[in-house]
Amino acid sequence: MLLLPKFDYEEPKSLPEALAMLSELKGNGKVIAGGTDLLVNMKKGTVKPAFLVSLKKVEGLREIAGKNGGLSVGSHVTVSEIAGSDRVISSFPVLARSASCLGSPLIRNRATIGGNIVTARPAADLPPALIILGAEVELKGKDKARTVPLDGFFRGPGSSVIENGEVLTQIILPSAPPFTGGDYIKLGHRAALEIAIVAVASRLTLDKPDGVIVDARIVLSAVAPTAIHAVSAEKTLMGQRPSEELFAKAASLAVGDCSPITDIRGGAEYRRDMVNTLVKRTLLKALSDARDMKGGNA
Repeated sequence: MLLLPKFDYEEPKSLPEALAMLSELKGNGKVIAGGTDLLVNMKKGTVKPAFLVSLKKVEGLREIAGKNGGLSVGSHVTVSEIAGSDRVISSFPVLARSASCLGSPLIRNRATIGGNIVTARPAADLPPALIILGAEVELKGKDKARTVPLDGFFRGPGSSVIENGEVLTQIILPSAPPFTGGDYIKLGHRAALEIAIVAVASRLTLDKPDGVIVDARIVLSAVAPTAIHAVSAEKTLMGQRPSEELFAKAASLAVGDCSPITDIRGGAEYRRDMVNTLVKRTLLKALSDARDMKGGNA
């Protein structure tokens, strides 16, 4: 049985208090939210923080609110709250769908959106959906604050642009344009209970219901060190009238955009085959939703 190492634990009641603590710790402390990843890694000995600073009692991090036609989501909002939020389901159903794919109900009740982002796992469920939605993250330190596009947040497995002493406080989702639809599909051996073998998030925006594609976003997960855009596939869709033949071409190009590995969950060639299949499926669903929605809904 793996046991947790010894550590000090603090529960600040405000964000300024938490940021002051982290500043004083100078990189020797870790922020803990749901702890579903951090505590496991501490038991394994892969991370060894001397201090844990909990955000549990910090006010203002558990809200889902409208913002400039889009949404702001506090970093301490749980994954189950996202999956069940009427606001998220109505405005950004692809995010609700990806949240419902994460782990078991017990894990979803503890895991937070901020934690799922900050851990920077290559197969994390929420980042692909958030990236196609154009999400930005707000990072705050003791003496500064900045907003970073999630698309440029990840550097590699377990690595991101977040600096020592910074806390991810909220995720900002811009409003979707008219005639926009999206989809997220995750492939795992046991569906929601499994880490993704492959996951794909796609979003399409049309100029009118029976028109051409004016924006295309395809993000692949678990087939590269970070979630990545299928750039070649996106380019071939732009300005084109959607069809099954076009989507098949885009899916084939997406296979060339990824660099999967072989591991215990699946082989590289199998992952490439599944990228091809899932890109086609997500594009078809995104197209159907885009044609049904006069207002943006992804």
